[in-house]
Amino acid sequence: MQIVSQIGERTLNGLGYVGSLAALATRAAYYTLVAPFQGKPLRLQRAISQAMDTGVRALPILSLITFFIGLILALQAAYELRRFGAISAVATAVAVSMSRELGPLITAIVVIGRSGSAFAAEIGTMKVSEEIDALETMAISPVRFLVAPKFLAMMVMLPCLTIWANSMGILGGSLFGVAQADFTLRRYLQASIDSLLLRDITTGLVKSVMFGITITAVGCLEGLATAGGAEQVGRSTTRAVVMSIFLVVVVDLFFTALFFFAGSR
Repeated sequence: MQIVSQIGERTLNGLGYVGSLAALATRAAYYTLVAPFQGKPLRLQRAISQAMDTGVRALPILSLITFFIGLILALQAAYELRRFGAISAVATAVAVSMSRELGPLITAIVVIGRSGSAFAAEIGTMKVSEEIDALETMAISPVRFLVAPKFLAMMVMLPCLTIWANSMGILGGSLFGVAQADFTLRRYLQASIDSLLLRDITTGLVKSVMFGITITAVGCLEGLATAGGAEQVGRSTTRAVVMSIFLVVVVDLFFTALFFFAGSR
């Protein structure tokens, strides 16, 4: 009975956590998309700064990782395709895998490590130093002041980073294609483009938007929930990274299943 009780308690805690995420994301969406038209301007300069930090400064590491991922995919695909005399399909395998799945997922994981953890640490530090309380005392909503700019930046930059990651993954696969599969660079890139459908690209972009919302909500919620001293800031940051990766995978599974069953009809 104790095990059943623990399972029930953790299930309720999990549902409560998801509800808190949904509530925070809804409030951030309101301040981002609706409030500016009601005389409550968004901190656009702060959103641009967040976009620069989240997006532009992530390009070097993201480019390197996705380039190598594309090369690894090409090597693994060629290992099996060579047995069937279909090594020319390497370009298709890499392009579709990156666009549908690995591009958005790898991008999300890199952004979680760089920005999701930073969101939790920044807001958590403000929480323990009572800066959040000071904002509320001045009748300034912490969600509008802190979360909404991050929300907008992530919604814009995650799809952009995903497109870049897809391109770098395809370029990484072309290294193998040109060296081992008798492609020219132009032929490889053309084969990759021809193999992609609009649905493959939009699937990845929709996922990336949802990943951005999830990462922002988790990072900011963990920061706002920080209580205690500096030690709790570290714990909140660690929890934000772990929960973000878990929920991104869950969201990925949900939308992959959704697109699969929608496409089969």
